[in-house]
Amino acid sequence: MKVYNTLSRQKEEFVPLEEGTVKMYVCGPTVYNLIHIGNARPMIVFDTVRRYLEYRGYRVEYVSNFTDVDDKIIAKAVEEGSTAEEVSQRYIAECKKDMEGMHVRPATEHPLATQEIQGMVEMIQTLIDKGYAYPSSDGTVYFRVKSFPSYGKLSHKNLDDLQSGFRALQVSGAGQKEDPLDFVLWKPKKEGEPSWPSPWCDGRPGWHIECSVMAKKYLGEQIDIHAGGEDLIFPHHENEIAQSECCNGRPFARYWLHNAFLNIDNRKMSKSLGNFFTVREVAEEYDLQVLRFFMLSAHYRSPLNFSRDLMTAAKNGLERIQTAAGHLRQMKEQGQPGEMSGAETAALEQAEKFICKFQDAMDDDFNTADAIAAVFELVKFSNTQAKEGCTGSFAEKLYGILCTLSDILGLSLEAEEEILDQEIEDLIAQRQAARKARDFQKADQIRDTLLEKGILLEDTREGVKWKRV
Repeated sequence: MKVYNTLSRQKEEFVPLEEGTVKMYVCGPTVYNLIHIGNARPMIVFDTVRRYLEYRGYRVEYVSNFTDVDDKIIAKAVEEGSTAEEVSQRYIAECKKDMEGMHVRPATEHPLATQEIQGMVEMIQTLIDKGYAYPSSDGTVYFRVKSFPSYGKLSHKNLDDLQSGFRALQVSGAGQKEDPLDFVLWKPKKEGEPSWPSPWCDGRPGWHIECSVMAKKYLGEQIDIHAGGEDLIFPHHENEIAQSECCNGRPFARYWLHNAFLNIDNRKMSKSLGNFFTVREVAEEYDLQVLRFFMLSAHYRSPLNFSRDLMTAAKNGLERIQTAAGHLRQMKEQGQPGEMSGAETAALEQAEKFICKFQDAMDDDFNTADAIAAVFELVKFSNTQAKEGCTGSFAEKLYGILCTLSDILGLSLEAEEEILDQEIEDLIAQRQAARKARDFQKADQIRDTLLEKGILLEDTREGVKWKRV
């Protein structure tokens, strides 16, 4: 298995620190609103990475945090007349609902920044004691960037260029810094904001320190994979490396994985441009399984463009897989009893090549686009092989293969059941009663009424089925 390591800018053989175990940390969202589809991409991508590693036999310790103290959360609380805790707890709950809808499994641990303050204070004190950090006169604590000679090794930014050209790390009170590049580890409280005691002042931590502390507490001083969106490479992940390696005296993460940006109609997603979508808004129009399938249809390091046309294509692609799965379930139940024929055994051996194609794709830096292509090949093969007269056991084994590959991608093989309003449910029941009474004219009238409402009925051996048109 090879993964692209942002640190080295090349694909490397994946070898975990501890045989059979993968320690993986993924930066989670700041919870001040409903998550948007840009947040959804790393959630879906790295959940799939986790699933594949588990399929390969690894025990994955997966940690993803919630940042529940931040300027945006505080601003939201002021706007609502509530508290930062109330805001963050509400949106953590909403985020978990969206994650469930996207089939993103809960992490092994979902730590909260506010519950790890003591650990942050301790790490900051260690950095001060080692000479990597210093407090200013107002209680702000800064990290000495130039005390860490390899600063910039992840983002491949040169310190001299940063000194002259980058001001992203500047904050109010920057005049107290020893160097413009130094970044905040702890900052003094402001009126009306949540704060915690520390040796330097009552205040709260800088954003970067929380992930260093949580990764160390839940996974150890060294981890296998650190992941997130490419927007986090600099300064967030760069600063995490500096803090963690200076504190712990050893390399922090072995592999750094970053997903590319998500654009909307070929433009950067932005509220000001009016092309900003939350996951909840997408769910009003599409099943969130479609969103997941869409996200996995491109390689995670490739920029991905979100549009209704592409979502419709994803919906059709997912339905094609689900239809094939439904056919296999039907053949499994209705197929011939007994052992498979020699031709079916040979066909199953042929089906193994699709598993190999899938694994080859995922072993090549988790290439879900090619993995999905292998699933479509399996679907086409199954549609031609599992036909009337086949044995139930043959269909069952093909179905098992499709289930396994789909589960790695986090895709459900059963289309989500749509909920009809009571009027339509009543009309279907009335039609069934009319058919039973042999009043076929009335039954046909009801069928036409339902069609006008966009509901197409299909009478099958398994009963009445319907779909929206």
